[in-house]
Order: sequence, then C-alpha cells, then structure tokens
Amino acid sequence: MDYNSAYERVSQLKKFYKNLFWFGIVTGFIFLDDIFEEGTINFSLFDGSVILLIWGIVLMVKAVKLFLLDTEWENDIIEKEMKKSKKNINF
Repeated sequence: MDYNSAYERVSQLKKFYKNLFWFGIVTGFIFLDDIFEEGTINFSLFDGSVILLIWGIVLMVKAVKLFLLDTEWENDIIEKEMKKSKKNINF
C-alpha cells in the first residue's frame, strides 16, 4: 500500500469513527428523552427513530465498505481472476 492510498484509508476511517461517535450521542439523547418523558421508547418518524434507523443502515454500509471490501480484498479478487484467465502453453 502506497502513501496516498494509506492516507485516504485513514481519512475514511476517521470520518467513519466520527460519524459513529455522533450517532451514539444522538441516539442516547433521543432514547433517554423518550424514556424520561413517556417511560417507554416510542418508534415514530417525528421522534427521530426512523431517522436513526436510516442513519444506522448508512453506517452499516460504510462499515462493510471500509472493513470487508477494502483494497486488499479487491486486489485478492483481481489476482484470482487473473489466474483464471491464464492459459497454459502447449509445446
């Protein structure tokens, strides 16, 4: 991995962790507010639960792209495909 791709990966990880941190804070405020006001957690669009669900799905997609489908995985797949396409030379 060269410097530019490593820098880009660190930048993406930093953004992901920052977004995850804010997600946790906002989730805590919304759920604690629901519990203190009503005694239960209310899942409705105006309370923010649906927004948190969508935000959580986006975070999961970003996590999969960052940790499972990274450049190492891509390079491994490229190498496997290149090995498949090699043809034996018959003399």
